[in-house]
This record gives sequence, C-alpha cells and structure tokens, in this order.
Amino acid sequence: MDIFKISKLERFFFMATRSSAHQIAFRYRPADSTTGVSRETAKRLAQRLGVDETQVIHLALHDMAVKLLPQYEADEGALTAAQMRQIKKRAPQGKKRSVRSSLFEVESA
Repeated sequence: MDIFKISKLERFFFMATRSSAHQIAFRYRPADSTTGVSRETAKRLAQRLGVDETQVIHLALHDMAVKLLPQYEADEGALTAAQMRQIKKRAPQGKKRSVRSSLFEVESA
C-alpha cells in the first residue's frame, strides 16, 4: 500500500477515535413524555430559539445543571467548637439569642 494512503488512513482512524470518545449516542423518544421528547418537539424548540437541535440539547442540559448542581465552590465545612465560642462571645449580650450552625439542610453522603 502507498505510504500516503497509510498516512491518510492513520489520521482518519486517529481523528475518528479521538472525537467519538467525547460523544454519546442520543435517541429521541417516539412521543413526548416526562422522560424525553420527540424529534418533532426538538425541531420546534430549535426553530423557536433560532438554533440547531444539538444546541437545543446543550441549552436544556445547561438549564438542568444550573437548577440542580451547586454553582459555587464548597466551603471548609462546619465551624469548629472554637469558632462557635468566638462567635457567641462577640454576639451582643442581653437578649436571649442563638447561633445557628447551618442555614441550609446538610445532605449526608
């Protein structure tokens, strides 16, 4: 086989392998449901938004990511006993007050 043909084949297989590693199979549902949409719905969304179907999928995933995933860096965790004592010591005295250790529910892993 010609060296130029081999070179072209190597580049083709390398590029195909490399790009397909960052892709997933996506199948539309036959009908719209709570777990997916049909191709017709995706086309309608694309037309409404002025983008292609791939961009519709990216926009939907981005919307879910913003809604469901934390959009900030995790902090150092709960306050230590020493930090809690410092806060209680500096808090105004006189009225009965309390210091909350958390403003949010903490999920256990």
